[in-house]
This record gives sequence, structure tokens and C-alpha cells, in this order.
Amino acid sequence: MRVLGIESSCDETGAAIVTGDGNVQADVVHSQLPVHARYGGVVPELASRAHVLSIVPVIREAMARAGTTFADLDGIAVTAGPGLVGSLLVGIQTAKAIAWSTGLPLVGVNHLEGHVLAAFLRQGGSTRPRFPFVALLASGGHTSLVRVDAPGSMRTIGETRDDAAGEAFDKVAKLLGLGYPGGPLVEASAREGSPKAIRFPRALREADNLEFSFSGVKTAVALELRRAREQGRAISVHDVCASFQASVVETLATKLVRAARIEGVGDVVLCGGVAANGALRSRAGELAAEAGLSLHVPPISSCTDNAAMIAYAGALRLAAGERSRLDLNASPGMRLPS
Repeated sequence: MRVLGIESSCDETGAAIVTGDGNVQADVVHSQLPVHARYGGVVPELASRAHVLSIVPVIREAMARAGTTFADLDGIAVTAGPGLVGSLLVGIQTAKAIAWSTGLPLVGVNHLEGHVLAAFLRQGGSTRPRFPFVALLASGGHTSLVRVDAPGSMRTIGETRDDAAGEAFDKVAKLLGLGYPGGPLVEASAREGSPKAIRFPRALREADNLEFSFSGVKTAVALELRRAREQGRAISVHDVCASFQASVVETLATKLVRAARIEGVGDVVLCGGVAANGALRSRAGELAAEAGLSLHVPPISSCTDNAAMIAYAGALRLAAGERSRLDLNASPGMRLPS
């Protein structure tokens, strides 16, 4: 099976060609960073307009790289949610138009499911997780722990009560005047600082707690900066970034291992945009090894939003006989079962 995947849930336009066994034949992503950077965050209306301009060229490029025509495809998978409704609709309408004109089967995919299954994409010879496993999905809009018993059988076992981890990175970057997107900028600055310089809080530390809260550490950073200004003392941006990152990373990695213990699984997966953070990848690897767990992390290009994960998740659904009708609509609040 060979599937065209289309991703447009937020501010990146993606198209990919992936086979049913997870072989990525082409994966093209067009970033809108220059459009949104001046505003310090994603502007939904501008994101929608940018998707309209880039989606057809991105699809054409993906098919050219894969040496594929529509006649070579077995189906089309598109992100149906969650995400920005205007952005989602651009991808969905394009996918429906292609399906209608070619007669190819169409399937809508949960963006979160795509992130979780990104660990199965065949890139770089990495090993695949064994079912059942626990995944930590950490991104700008979502932070959750997911038990995965099979590709179509997932349930949320813990999630954030407030800010997502990636959202906290962006907000701290804005407080420090670093720019947007915040995650890579905070990580780069943290390399020059000490993670022990400031003891920022770790929330919800109870022994069996699988929930997250990052609003407190974000507020703690704001208070630290305000106190420094009021007291007239210099503060190291590098130390603030390193200490903030240490708080978030320790919380995420600890709870991933804790969830595996509670669920009785031997494999864990780190996925989502925040999984591109080197400190998180390293700490999760250390704790997983200490606990005797096998950690699986997709390549960085498969952690951030991409269409290859959507194509693969869609291929599995198409192979199981699932189809979406041509009245498929955007579902901006879509979730995984809990």
C-alpha cells in the first residue's frame, strides 16, 4: 500500500508518500516561521492563507520526489484534527478534491495518533516499539501520556492540567525576549547555562501521579525576572533557560518512566515537537535504561509536525477497511480516548 499523507493542522504544510510498512518515500514540509515570527506566535488567519498558497506545490514536490503519480497511490490520508480549524480545512478540502477526482479512498487521521505512530516510520534503521507501550506526546499544544495496545487502540492515561510543555517553552522564551519559536531558542541558550543555578518548581510530584502542570514553572520564571529587576541585580538568561529546561525535562522523563511502571510495559516512546529537545532525549534515555525499559524516539524531523506520520497512520486505517466520506469535516478539538 502506498498512501499520500497531507498535514495542515497548524503552521506547517506537509505532504508525504509512505508505504504500509512505514517506508518513507518522500516527506516535504513547508514552514510558515517567517510569516509568524514577527508576531511571536501563530496567527490563525495568516496560517490558513499560507496553507492555501503552499499546499499544492508541497504535494507536487512530494510526489515528484517519490516518483509517484496518482495512479500509483492506494489512498489519501489527511489530518482531521486537532488543530486550527482554518488550517485543517485547507488540508481536508484539498484531500477531498483529490479523492473525488481520482476515485482514491480517503481517511481522516487524528494528528495525535500520527505523532504516537511516528516511532514506526522506517528511517535510519531505528528499532520499533513492541505493543503494548506507553508514549509521552509533548508538543506546543499537547502534553499527555498514552497507553498504546495496538495502532487503533490508544487511551490517554495522563495529561496536562494547563499549559503544554511546548507552550511553556514559548512563553518563557517570550519573557526572556528570545523570539519565536521558543523551544529551540531556550534549548540553545540552556547549553551555556547551569541547570542548578535556580531551583524552579516541579508540579504534581505525588508517587503515582501521571498528570502535568507547567503554568507554575512559567510563573516562577516571570517572578524571578521581576525580582531581579526590582533588586537591580543582573540575571543570566542562560542560567534561567537551563534551570527552566531542567524542571520541565525532569518532570516529563520521570513521568514517562513512572507510567511504564504503572502500566507494566517494557517499551516507551517519546514523540511530538518537544521530543526534538536534546536534553529531554538524553534524560529520558538515562531514566529508561535505569528502569530496564526500551526507549524509542523518532528522528527529529519526524517529531515536529509532518505528513509522513499522517500517511502511515492512514495506511493502517485504510488497510483495516476504514474510509471517510466526502463530507469529512475538521474536528479542531479531536482527542484520543481516555
